[in-house]
Amino acid sequence: SAIFNFQSLLTVILLLICTCAYIRSLAPSLLDRNKTGLLGIFWKFARIGERKSPYVAVCCVVMAFSILFIQ
Repeated sequence: SAIFNFQSLLTVILLLICTCAYIRSLAPSLLDRNKTGLLGIFWKFARIGERKSPYVAVCCVVMAFSILFIQ
């Protein structure tokens, strides 16, 4: 379960950020109509992916290195 393992939780969050930012780049209206409520979480992940993209990219590379070579 990803909830109880910190590294798995970080991996899931990074994948959600990257996926939401990619979906928003393809179909912006899909995420923009749900800015509040439970589905607003995905809009927030997309905003993080757009605004902090260099930091998210570095985190993805570090996580990939960690998963491939440290585990």
